[in-house]
Formats: sequence, structure tokens, C-alpha cells
Amino acid sequence: MKLLVEAEINRLVDILKREQKLDGSWTYPFETGISTDCYMIILLRSLEINDEDFINSLVRRILSKQGENGAWKLYDDEGEGNLAVTVEAYYALLYSGRRTKNDSDMRLARQFILKHGGLKKVNMLTKIMLALTGQYQWPKHIPLPVEIMLLPPAFPVNIFDLSVYARAIFIPLLITTDKKFHLKTNRSPDLTDLIIHRGDDEWEKELGDFRSISSSIHHGIKSLIGYPHHLHQMALNRAEQYMLQRIESDGTFYSYFSSTFLMVFALLARGYSKQHPIILKAIQGLKSFQTKIDNHIHVQYTTATIWNTALISYSLQEAGVSSSAKAIQNAQIYLLTRQHNLYSDWAVHNQTALPGGWGFANINTIHPDVDDTTAALRAIQSLVLKNPVYRQAWNAGIQWLISMQNDDGGWAAFERNIDKPLLAWLPVEGGGSMLLDPSTADLTGRTLEFLGNFTHADYNHPLIKRGVNWLFQNQEKDGSWYGRWGICYIYGTWAAITGLIAVNINKDRTSIQKAIKWLYSIQNKDGGWGESCQSDINKKYVPLNESTRTHTAWALDTLIAAENKVTPEIKRGMTYLLETSGKSDWTTTYPKGQGLPGGFYIHYHSYEYLFPLLALSHYKGKFC
Repeated sequence: MKLLVEAEINRLVDILKREQKLDGSWTYPFETGISTDCYMIILLRSLEINDEDFINSLVRRILSKQGENGAWKLYDDEGEGNLAVTVEAYYALLYSGRRTKNDSDMRLARQFILKHGGLKKVNMLTKIMLALTGQYQWPKHIPLPVEIMLLPPAFPVNIFDLSVYARAIFIPLLITTDKKFHLKTNRSPDLTDLIIHRGDDEWEKELGDFRSISSSIHHGIKSLIGYPHHLHQMALNRAEQYMLQRIESDGTFYSYFSSTFLMVFALLARGYSKQHPIILKAIQGLKSFQTKIDNHIHVQYTTATIWNTALISYSLQEAGVSSSAKAIQNAQIYLLTRQHNLYSDWAVHNQTALPGGWGFANINTIHPDVDDTTAALRAIQSLVLKNPVYRQAWNAGIQWLISMQNDDGGWAAFERNIDKPLLAWLPVEGGGSMLLDPSTADLTGRTLEFLGNFTHADYNHPLIKRGVNWLFQNQEKDGSWYGRWGICYIYGTWAAITGLIAVNINKDRTSIQKAIKWLYSIQNKDGGWGESCQSDINKKYVPLNESTRTHTAWALDTLIAAENKVTPEIKRGMTYLLETSGKSDWTTTYPKGQGLPGGFYIHYHSYEYLFPLLALSHYKGKFC
């Protein structure tokens, strides 16, 4: 076994070293299905930017993902297909001009759409895109007025109570919905035949459910001093300035595709021309997100360069690659240049902290997050005692990380204490997952793991004790933990258990033993583990009925940390990892990350290498 483990470690190390870029980074794709490809076509056509070669390349990728029944899916085991994604693909293909309604594949797509309720049944974000491009009516009454921009943070409901992701979506929408703005062109297809005229409009019904919260917002607006028209214009100006002040150097708004897409329409609603330099630069920024996957061009939702680089650098070091090796040195230099030194929205609820975190995307300068910060700190820790520059970065990162602990004891992704239960009931797909940024088991566990293993903090420290208590209080009845940013319960359980053990929680503790028993109970006959994206929607564990190398690596890493000797289950799991070396099938490309429950899921191409490498390295270090 030892020789086989070493051989697989060497194979993975060689692959990762070969894939490193000259600047020290790793740029593995952040793949999120076809929605961004569709929206890119729709955006280019709406702005009458006729980049035909680029559009053709996106069309080819969209068509390559269509199922035999005419539908598109978010993940392989998603039943017949996904209505919203199929509508987006159908619309984009028609708008591209490369397909007509009479083509056989388009007829199949149309049949699927009508069978599942037509445009009225798509999710709210897809309806917004359709409304912006003149394919769907805006609701008669918009319950979220733009004047919310003027409510101070001290008010019970204000714009900074939303997660940063939700703000990046809602603020451009405040502008476009205020004007009920839409943009059609001579090339716009006609989708009216996809609107089934029966029953209530789900959009109007959902927004009606929002009126109780809306009344509280309107009450706050009435307390503002000033003339209504003046306040309205001031709010629109503030919404516009919010966007403009958060444009990154590549022209994108917060480095996200969706927020940049919406910003473009918001600026058009504010009177900007289609050729305005800010809009054209935003388009170039979105184009810079393109990557090549299986000889197809894909527009990524964002880039995952910091995340990939930090995780891979750490995994290589865990595998025995020296910190003096060129690959590690280059990665650490790269990460050092990407540490944040600017204040932004994260400081609204964390006013005494200094900057020092890391973000997710290569271009990100104002949007740090806890997970990337711990990942970057793990990667640079080997130079902290050797180089004062790294020591300074380390200290700033640690201080920022500690300051981000929520009042409940856990850690969230981007900001502190963004968890008002009232807002979770807003009628938006994903609910609290999109609108809020609460403490999560994966972030809390991974933060504890970092602090325990790399700063030697343990349960005796008050902040560690609060984090541990949060995890114990949020364990599921079956012994697992829900992971917000991965799929899903295996991911959360891995993060929680490795975190608890790192801060010296006794392995015999009931909570840990219950989690281990749960992991053993869901092991597949082939020795591996696998979990469906459906877990994320059902909020309970749903087996994939096939094993994946990434899920298996997470489960094994958990068991290796928790067990004092090699159990039969660990041995079977290791055998699975070794026997599937180089595996390439649908389980390899199956999403292991989540962005928005039921909305989009992420295939991190790097995960197939780095997490098996970590599990194998930890096995070798403990049992070989």
C-alpha cells in the first residue's frame, strides 16, 4: 500500500507542477454550467456588439450540453432537466441567429419548456433577465423601493443587512425596476409563445408575499427628511455610485458575472449610451472570464485563481514539496501580491478591524472572504518565520480573520452578523443562502482547523471555544454537518471534524463519533463516497449512487484525522482512490461546489487533484 500511495502522490504532484502558470498561480476553470454563456450572448446582442466568432464559440458549447429530450441540466442527476436553464439556452440560441424555432433541437427545447409551465414558472433571476430584455412584463408593483439606499445601517432593515452578493444583485435592480427598464433590438426573438396564459403569475404572487417586509421599509423611508422627488433622485444617485465605486480594474462589478450583467442594464437605465467607456470595459472584463474546456469556450462566473493557488500550494507542501521549491516560492509571491489592503463593505459591520484578507478571484481587491484567507495563510505559513514580509502579511491576515468571527461564535464567508431571519423570507430562489451570510459549518470548521494546526490555538482560547460550541449546536441529527459552499454534507462534515480535532477536542466525544458513524454508513460498496447536488435543495443527505474522487477524499481525510489506526473502511476508501487514478467520466465533472441552491453549481477542475493529494498525504504521514 505504501508504494502505491507514494506513486499516486507523485503522479498528482507532477500534474499540479506542470499546470502552474509563470506568475505562480493556478488558473483551473471555475465551471458553472451554461447560464453565463447564454447571458453573454444575450448581453452582446442587446448592446449590438456583433462579435460573431465569440458568439459562435458560445453557441457550440451550449449545444454540446443539450440533452436528448431538448433540455439542459444544472447537474447530471437533475431529473428531466432544468426549466430556467433551458429557457436561457433557447433564448440565447435564437438571439444568436444560429438557430431558429423550426430546428429540431429547438422544437424539443420548446416542448420541454411548455410542458413545465413556460416562462411563468422560471425562477425570479431568469424572469429579471427576460424583463430587462423585453421578453417579460415587469410586475405592476415593485415592493423594494430605491429609497432603501438612504436608510442608515442602524435602521432595522437596510441595504447592508443583505449579503454582499445580494447587494451586488439588488442595487442595480433597484435602478432598473424603478424605471421598469427594458431593451429590445431588431434582432430580439419573440418568446411570447412560451407564456402560458393560465393561472396566476408566480412573480406577482411571490412579490405579494413580500409586502409585510416591504411595509417596514416604507415606514422607514417616510421618516426621512426631504422632498419625495429629491429623495428619490438622491437614492438613484447613491445606487449608481455604489456600483461605480466597486468596479474592479478589469471593469467588472465585484468580479461577478451576474452583478456586472445587471450593472450594464442599470447604467443604460440611467442614460448611459451603449458605447459608454464604462460599459465597454465591463464587457471586456466579462470576456476576460473566458476559459477553454474540452475545446469549447466557457465564460466563467468569476475566476477562482486565488482559491486554486492557495489550496494547491498548501496541498503540495503537505505532500512533501519543500517550501524552497520554485513552484512553492512562485505561488507564495503571487499570493503575497493579492492580499487586500482596502476597506469596503466588510468594514460596515466590522469597524475596528484593519484590512488583511484575501479574495477569491484574481482581480479582486475589495471583496475578501474568510475561506480564501485561511487558505492563503496555510500556503504562506512556511515562510512566516524566515521572511519579515510574510510575517507582516501573516499578522494582518490573522487579525482580520479573528475579527470576522460572528457574535454567535461561527464564521461566515464575507461579512459579520449578516443573518437577520426576517430577510430569509424574501421571495428569492435560494432564500437565506443568497440574501444572508450566516455562520456555516464549513467556514467555521476550516477556520478552526487553520487556527488549531497553524497557530496552536486550542479549545482553551475563548474564541475557539465559541466556534466549537457553534459547531456542536449546529450538528445535524444524523451526525453530519451541512456545508454551504460544497456538496454538501460530506463537505461540511469534513470541515467540522478536522476543525474540531485540530483544536484538541477529544476524538471520543459523542458528536465526533456520531459523525464518523454517519460517514461509515454512507460509504459505497466500491469503497468510495458520492453525494448528489440534490442534498443542497432537499437540505438532507442525498446519495449520488456513484462514488467521486473528491467526495471520497473529503470522507477519507475526515476519517484519517479522527481514527488512531487504519480501519477497514479507510482501507477500502484508499483502495478506491488508488484504483481510480486518472479516472475521467461524468463523476469527475460532477459539481462539487455550490453557488446558489437550485440556481448554479460549480465544477472546480482543481479539486480532482488537490483533495485526493491531501488525503493521500495525510494518510502517508499518519499511517505509513
